[in-house]
Amino acid sequence: MLKVRPAKSEEVQELARIGLASWRKGILPLVAADVVSRIEKDNPFIPFLEEQGGNILVAETDGALAGLGASEHGDNHISDIWVAPEHEGKGVGSALIAALEEQFRARGFAEATIRVSADNTRALGLYRHLGYHETWRGFDHDPILHAKLEKVSLAKAIRPYGPVPLLGQ
Repeated sequence: MLKVRPAKSEEVQELARIGLASWRKGILPLVAADVVSRIEKDNPFIPFLEEQGGNILVAETDGALAGLGASEHGDNHISDIWVAPEHEGKGVGSALIAALEEQFRARGFAEATIRVSADNTRALGLYRHLGYHETWRGFDHDPILHAKLEKVSLAKAIRPYGPVPLLGQ
């Protein structure tokens, strides 16, 4: 059974392993060898996970960690979705996104946003399948990769909690 919950501090190493494995599959082919070497050596998921703590959502299936998601700045932007390669295609990414959208609704936001590498076609396809539409496409400097990549920003309308306004108001 698939369950989404806040991360626990003792899961940092395993989640960092999942993040790096997912990164290898989706992003590694897009960057230079020196970037790959640095990311492999310094695994930036470890400090990110330690800093974000309980703000990280974890998907687990049958007791095994399967992926993680985050809204790094506590706003309505999905900053991270990383699914263990062995759990891809099993609804993990969709469940994490749905849980993050629920957090955004609870915060009163009417829209969820995400940004992805234009070449990460699998992730881009998932976001479109979940109702996200493209709002921007262009080249942007990635501060972790120290590389310029083509990125796509997407957005999805979500209904915030609270009273539904009447038409004309």
